[in-house]
Amino acid sequence: MEEKIVNTALDNLRKYTGIEGNFTLTRENRLDGKVDFQLPKGKEVFVAEVKREVRNYQLPIIENTARQYKNFLLIAETIFPNIKEELRKQEIAYLDAAGNIFLKTARHYLWIEGHKVEKANIEKANRAFTATGLKVVYLFLTDEHYLNLPQRIIAEEAGVALGNINYIIRGLKEQKFLIQKGKKELQILHKKELLEKWIMSFEEKLKPALHTGNFRFTKTGDEKDWNQMTLKPHETYWGGEPAGALLTNYLQPEVFTIYTSETRNDLIKNYRIVPDAKGNIQVYSKFWKEHDTKNKTIVNPILIYTDLLNTGNSRCIETAQMIYDKHIKQNI
Repeated sequence: MEEKIVNTALDNLRKYTGIEGNFTLTRENRLDGKVDFQLPKGKEVFVAEVKREVRNYQLPIIENTARQYKNFLLIAETIFPNIKEELRKQEIAYLDAAGNIFLKTARHYLWIEGHKVEKANIEKANRAFTATGLKVVYLFLTDEHYLNLPQRIIAEEAGVALGNINYIIRGLKEQKFLIQKGKKELQILHKKELLEKWIMSFEEKLKPALHTGNFRFTKTGDEKDWNQMTLKPHETYWGGEPAGALLTNYLQPEVFTIYTSETRNDLIKNYRIVPDAKGNIQVYSKFWKEHDTKNKTIVNPILIYTDLLNTGNSRCIETAQMIYDKHIKQNI
């Protein structure tokens, strides 16, 4: 995958600018290779990391890597405009598959934008990564044994219509995340990559649909004592920063994420919170069954990890890594 992305990027860079670049795959020091650019004032050599897409939660890690290596270059199939802007602020060189590039060295300054990748084939819609499919994939990620249970049970546990299951499983097979073992047994492949794709897709497709509104505490003191709140068992759970704080004792929450099946009026009555569009309590609909939680107070570590990574906040990302190492890594 890395070489295909790099070759496309360098071919388009050459096509639009005439700049020649040569990529060498090395896999040294956790990076993917190096690129030799032939530029007007001579050759420039960059060490390169290759990704398919770049997301906000990855920026602190990329920035840290760029500090460690002189002439670091990020190459990706897709880099969104807001990410590019942040990379330029940090003077981190990048190149995308369309041939758009930014780099700044002692001898060269180059910034080219506006080119788009020509897609010969439009990617077929994949049911596995729709809002409905993501609920099923979450079930498999949190408890893989459901993968080989009857589709009726999978649908019930994920809270989706039975007719979706076959399409979702087919979609996972098409993207090489599932393999057939024997006549009836399925097994997840590339589980870490599947988790990463779920994290990105959850933030874009499922989480916005789950959002029921923002709230705030009625009293300032209630925010300080948030961890003394008694949440209704089986219905309401902490996610995001408060869940990360309870799981690691490392984070002081600023944004309070709640997943719940309680009504709006019940939330107001039970927790002394009030609706506020700018409030720092973000409420989402609960989308899983009871077994998919860490305990009676916080959601599953995979969902905590996801929420924290997607904040883009460095402290939250540190906490997410602690959770990954202790609670997730052994099952990936």
